[in-house]
Amino acid sequence: MTETAMVHTLDVRGLKCPLPVLKARKAIKDVPDGGLLEVLATDPAAMLDFRHYCNQSGHELVSAEEGAVLRFVIRRVG
Repeated sequence: MTETAMVHTLDVRGLKCPLPVLKARKAIKDVPDGGLLEVLATDPAAMLDFRHYCNQSGHELVSAEEGAVLRFVIRRVG
């Protein structure tokens, strides 16, 4: 990622499955091709949900970090 790359952030902390992925699916439409969407979540199911979402949608899961707040970075493809 270059310093000039714009990262869009979506905060879905406190929301339960399936809302984090549904909101991310909507938000990524506003990200240009090749752009990044950072998602902050607290639902433990999100770790599996975002991996599955990226596999199904074709978007790239750049990173998935565990902690008190889960952080996902998704690159929009197509």
